[in-house]
Amino acid sequence: MSFTFERLEIPEVVLVRPTRLGDPRGFFAETYRESVFAGAGILGPFVQDNLARSGPRVLRGLHFQTPPRPQGKLIQVVRGAVFDVAVDLRRGSPTYARWVARELSDSDGSLMWVPPGFAHGYVVLSDGADITYKITAEYDPKLDRGVRWDDPAVGVAWPVRDPILSVRDRKLPLLADLETPF
Repeated sequence: MSFTFERLEIPEVVLVRPTRLGDPRGFFAETYRESVFAGAGILGPFVQDNLARSGPRVLRGLHFQTPPRPQGKLIQVVRGAVFDVAVDLRRGSPTYARWVARELSDSDGSLMWVPPGFAHGYVVLSDGADITYKITAEYDPKLDRGVRWDDPAVGVAWPVRDPILSVRDRKLPLLADLETPF
């Protein structure tokens, strides 16, 4: 089994394509192998796995967890399709406040690595989607933060008009009003 790793426009964010072995019955693919991912600079340990199910046009994000337990996320869509976004929150970074995105879907099984120091979000493009995450730090509600999805200073070009949002996500602060800890 093998993987290809593509560094995106913000090079710390990586698109991972696993090799799928298929036949008339379906396919098999490894989605993670510690030694191969470490060789590509994607370091665990991964200590928590999450599964989220969302309906069409649902937008979740942009979320992050602060130190002392910032989270890196390895995201994969196992059913449906999403527009997956990472926003650089590292002050002093040459890509601070910039975003990068890719469509992730069950049709090719690609994963996206979003390292600590980035906000993450997605919007569902299909009739529904199931998304899995491998996380590098356990969730801590006291450290949970976010940036407003439609912050003009970030300018994410979401491909869905009038997304469905949680009450929490509607009230997240603008980046200018956020003291980023990264």
